[in-house]
Amino acid sequence: MTTDTTSSTAIAGQTWNAARYARNADFVPTLGAPVAELLAAQPDEHILDLGCGDGVLTVQIAASGARVVGVDASPELVAAAVERGVDAQVMDGQALTFNAQFDAVFSNAALHWMREPDAVLVGVRRALKPGGRFVGEFGGHGNVAAIVTALRAALRAHDASEPSFAWFFPTADEYAALLAKHGFTVEQIALIPRPTPLPTGIAGWLHTFADPFLADVDASVRQRVLEDTEALLRPVLCDGHGQWRADYVRLRFVARVASPDFKQGNPQ
Repeated sequence: MTTDTTSSTAIAGQTWNAARYARNADFVPTLGAPVAELLAAQPDEHILDLGCGDGVLTVQIAASGARVVGVDASPELVAAAVERGVDAQVMDGQALTFNAQFDAVFSNAALHWMREPDAVLVGVRRALKPGGRFVGEFGGHGNVAAIVTALRAALRAHDASEPSFAWFFPTADEYAALLAKHGFTVEQIALIPRPTPLPTGIAGWLHTFADPFLADVDASVRQRVLEDTEALLRPVLCDGHGQWRADYVRLRFVARVASPDFKQGNPQ
């Protein structure tokens, strides 16, 4: 995928384009490297990369000698992953179809797009072998709060309808409780504030990630909303050298299947 003329696919109001993603969001797999280290993949382990995107981080995990399968809901990003040599397939992370196939499930910067977390965890637990681990990082409580506030303010200023869309950004306690509900023992979980440099500024970030807020906005108004959003955020997220940083807060966790005979609603 080398140009912006490649097809894009809508997911939860979001459209993905592999070239645009690589240009504006190459920091995502780079900053996911510590999570991959936490996974500590071993040779011959069978690992599922849930929300593999364009496969950059999947390839790094596979370099350990593990057998890695990637899934993502975007056909366009899966095609980019396959071009990298990843064994990837299109699948909704809220409807996983695997059964006791994996030693570990890994996920980076994807779970906040999946707004049915119970369905995700049912599928993840079913996909894992007894004793399998679930390791990941995604947006946590407070993630991009300034960006979302500015977007909503700009939409209101132009009498544009505000979307019902909201990312899934839980607190550590909320997600730990969900994991326990679905039969996982939480080994570690924490919110990590991480102001993140944006290689193409806030304009590139909005162009890549803000579709759910702008999908129903008339084209004649959309650009003005984006310009107003950038103006509102400049004093908060842009420094004196012109470097933009997104107000990221990540939720990082390691959990393990608690008991092979666990039944939902009856933790062991």
